[in-house]
Amino acid sequence: MANLVTVGALETTDTRTRLIEAAIDLFTRHSFAGTSLQMIADELGFTKAAIYHHFRTREQLLAAVLEPILDELRTVVESAEAKRTAHARAEHMLTGYAALAVRNRGLVAVLAADPSVATALNERSQWGDLIKRQLALLADVDPGPAGEVKAAMVFAGMAGAVGPAGAALDDDVLLDHLLDAGRRTLGLRAPRRLL
Repeated sequence: MANLVTVGALETTDTRTRLIEAAIDLFTRHSFAGTSLQMIADELGFTKAAIYHHFRTREQLLAAVLEPILDELRTVVESAEAKRTAHARAEHMLTGYAALAVRNRGLVAVLAADPSVATALNERSQWGDLIKRQLALLADVDPGPAGEVKAAMVFAGMAGAVGPAGAALDDDVLLDHLLDAGRRTLGLRAPRRLL
């Protein structure tokens, strides 16, 4: 009997993983707002009822897609907040977010441009607070409205650059360009490289 439970749990996990992967693919192609649960069901050859077994709404599915990225972002934010100076905090945040964006290119580009995703993020206070903390880490380099505008430009610019605009660039080249542009926008110096 224990083997049946284990096999059932594995099948459930596998199905959930497949649903999340299909959702990421469809969100990337059609946006979150442009993707229905029926489209996901059709993509996998499932019934809509099979999806409801795992996710009652598109928002629950979006949460499952975003959780790993937001967990990684939370780690970057907390680590950046522990740095001593505003410049060190901003450099750490910039570097961590750029790396996250490059690793999750298509998804970051699409989700950042989709207003319905912004609404979903703001509806969950822990996610909205995380985004505010992320922005503050960059904005604190130049306190006030100018810093807030620069921080928003850096994050929006990175999201745009990791999409189709940067598709031809390999990860390391794209990362270098994102960091260079972000530092210039924020007025940060590149860290010294050890020889």
